[in-house]
Amino acid sequence: MKKRVRKHLPNFITCANLFSGCIGIVLTFTNDDLILASYAIFLAAIFDFFDGLASRVLQSYSGIGKDLDSLADMVSFGVLPSAILYELFLQAPQIDKVGSYLSFIAFLIPVFSALRLAKFNVDTRQSESFIGLPTPANAILIASFPLILQQHGTISQYILNPYILTVFVLVMCTLLVAELPMMSLKFKNRDFNQNIYRYLLLLFSAILILFFKFAAVPVVILIYIALSIIQFKIAHDKVPG
Repeated sequence: MKKRVRKHLPNFITCANLFSGCIGIVLTFTNDDLILASYAIFLAAIFDFFDGLASRVLQSYSGIGKDLDSLADMVSFGVLPSAILYELFLQAPQIDKVGSYLSFIAFLIPVFSALRLAKFNVDTRQSESFIGLPTPANAILIASFPLILQQHGTISQYILNPYILTVFVLVMCTLLVAELPMMSLKFKNRDFNQNIYRYLLLLFSAILILFFKFAAVPVVILIYIALSIIQFKIAHDKVPG
């Protein structure tokens, strides 16, 4: 019995990730509740973290689990954030006929998320780090927009601008599949020197979120990208030859 629980617990948590994503999509399109839909992304990200943690702690790895994780991520971190972006396009006060057509560009997010997830599953370089922006990071960034609007309505002219949103979508799609080294947040040990960039990210994130709440999320993502590049550059320079 215990062996069966150990075997299936990570997959159960992954399914909870998928369930959260499905609920978020329903909330987006039926109730137009982008706040709860955004929380669904954060909840899915928590499940996504713990299914990997459970796999490592219980040493329960399987090909099915890996594929299931990608399928769940595709819904929760691909389709759901694109649905939120689509609704943000439609809420733009200066929306016109051109802008309404531009709104469909939001669905490039799941397309490039699918490409990124498929690449991750077959790319042996990504066993301990990532190449390209991880889909959860992209989704969390998008999920922060409705929450930032709720806290700081004065910046709606920037977030609810179809042309700014279009540029944002194109940039994020590029980052998802770019040959950009990104660190993983998986701690294999507690050694400070080996995890210094992870600790720095957690420290900066905690301070920024404490003071700025959801408005800190875009800055945290930028810090994550910057620290990843710095980490890769320093590690690359240490390699002889």
